[in-house]
Amino acid sequence: MKFLLAGLLIFTSQFCFGAEYISENEFVRQSFASAPVMKSIWLKGERQEVAKRILGHRYPALRLRYWQSGNKSAWIMNEVGKEKPITIGITIENDKIERVSILAYRESRGGEIRHPYFTEQFVGAGLDSNSGLGAPVDGIAGATLSVRAVTNISRFALYLSESTAGELAVN
Repeated sequence: MKFLLAGLLIFTSQFCFGAEYISENEFVRQSFASAPVMKSIWLKGERQEVAKRILGHRYPALRLRYWQSGNKSAWIMNEVGKEKPITIGITIENDKIERVSILAYRESRGGEIRHPYFTEQFVGAGLDSNSGLGAPVDGIAGATLSVRAVTNISRFALYLSESTAGELAVN
């Protein structure tokens, strides 16, 4: 009986990991003082080429929603850590990251990336001339791929924010 229970726990544990920490609506609400305008952009051509360079692959969506008010924008994207997608929210103002939030984390390890001691490293970072993050980011032991996912999505969000500045978006 002990072995059956232990086997059942091990088998089902792979389905029990993952948590939503903040909803998309709550992230957007917290990111703006007044209601922003929801917009969307097409991810094709140059934007997909830049995605491939920054992320190491094309972004899986053809269209991406974002929210904007003045010089501030909020982006919600998914990027795979080790095996499962991480839902990441990035708020950008004047080409600098104002906030990074982990909205949902689905991996069994590495969930430490959701804590402020990790996400606050991104505040104030912009893109450097090589599309790198203009600030150092300390890793977390055991979460290397998750750290890389958040860093790369932050870089991609900064690029998208700069590329949409002054552009009429598809609503």
